[in-house]
Amino acid sequence: MQETFINIKSLDMDARGVGHLENEDGTQGKVIFVEGALPGERVSFETLRKKKNWESGRMVTLQKASSMRVEPKCPHFWHCGGCSMQHLEPSAQVAMKQRVLEDNLWHIGKTKAENIMRPMYGPTWDYRYRARLSVRWVAKKGTVLVGFHERHSSYVADMTSCEILPDHLSAMLVPLRELVGALSIYQQMPQIEIAVGEETTVLVLRIMAPLTPADETLVKAFADQWNIQWWLQPKGPDTAAPYYPLGKELYYTLPEFGIKMPFKPTDFTQVNHQINRLLVHKALNLLEVQPTDRVADLFCGLGNFTLPLATQAREVVGIEGSTALTTRALENAKANGLADKTTFYTRNLFEVTKDDLIALGKFDRMLVDPPRDGAVALAIALAELRLTNPDLLPQRIVYVSCSPSTLARDAGILTHRAGYVLKKAGVANMFPHTSHVESIGVFERLADFQPREFAAPDVAE
Repeated sequence: MQETFINIKSLDMDARGVGHLENEDGTQGKVIFVEGALPGERVSFETLRKKKNWESGRMVTLQKASSMRVEPKCPHFWHCGGCSMQHLEPSAQVAMKQRVLEDNLWHIGKTKAENIMRPMYGPTWDYRYRARLSVRWVAKKGTVLVGFHERHSSYVADMTSCEILPDHLSAMLVPLRELVGALSIYQQMPQIEIAVGEETTVLVLRIMAPLTPADETLVKAFADQWNIQWWLQPKGPDTAAPYYPLGKELYYTLPEFGIKMPFKPTDFTQVNHQINRLLVHKALNLLEVQPTDRVADLFCGLGNFTLPLATQAREVVGIEGSTALTTRALENAKANGLADKTTFYTRNLFEVTKDDLIALGKFDRMLVDPPRDGAVALAIALAELRLTNPDLLPQRIVYVSCSPSTLARDAGILTHRAGYVLKKAGVANMFPHTSHVESIGVFERLADFQPREFAAPDVAE
């Protein structure tokens, strides 16, 4: 069969090359998304999925290569789903993410940043300090597999190393397979969650049956050999508890602010500790907190931003949807000597209203760090506050986002309806070699403003 070649013009948000078939009359035809292809390349492809107006597939033949193409460092790259961009030079990866952010801001939010900030870089390998690995017994191979899923598949990749995990965890993958295969419950352990702290590495075994005494002996010997701590999780994440050895503490630090942050391996924390430190530093600088300021930290989690803010502001109010999280955030504030400058509330920020904001009182500054769903209810509440109580609006908002599309939607509400201007925006390369885009936006309140019509689009992840 004759190969069909297309020219790749751009990358989509999943790091697939985008090109078009050519119609018989020479006009541009159906759009094609090609996995493994880069802008400027000419490739043939095999179709994996076909629709009326588009197809997706994977590259078969590379006729013309991009100058940005590099050889993937990991031998498992082409079948493991843990990374999608190792074939693209790292600085070009970041440029692509910056372009994704700018495109989203304009096409979704109908807004632009006055200034685009220099991207935040960190290590491109050995950076992933948190991961959830799947565990499967594969009868056809006669072995246990431990790793990420294959691309576009529920199967577990047959990986013996991982370049984005710290070296000691990469070296542990094959021994982990051997350990699980030796346990009596090897078919009742669906996943292993990994969390690396400053002094401790924790592996959480999701077990659907109890360990036998013989299993316990093997598991403890593994912990001693590899200097890790086991936690066991018999049911949901709340059931995870330390198993062996006891007495170790899992924490990360923010040295610039003198903060030590204890956490559980099942907690949400940033996977990339180096970029997290840069992000906290950058966010606080952009917020321009004054010693007399009252600051809100919304979606505060364990206090990753709250506690550093408390070293600079008069008062910081952290708000999160989980009582368990706000309780532990307060414990972290006490442990760091910052309880007198912090207050924590449990609120559902996905349903926050103008009246809720009025009840919380005036904030001079606001930091927002939502999950992928974004903070649309908050943006709408601020827009309504502009109409009734404009003096209660914070002068500056720094919005940290893990989804450029929901950031763009919320930016549209803030700039068109709430009376803010997007002063700056930029990206942080939190997840090198993946298409994940971590970004940050800085909003400044305008003194004179006339609301404009803007209907927030549906950008559900």
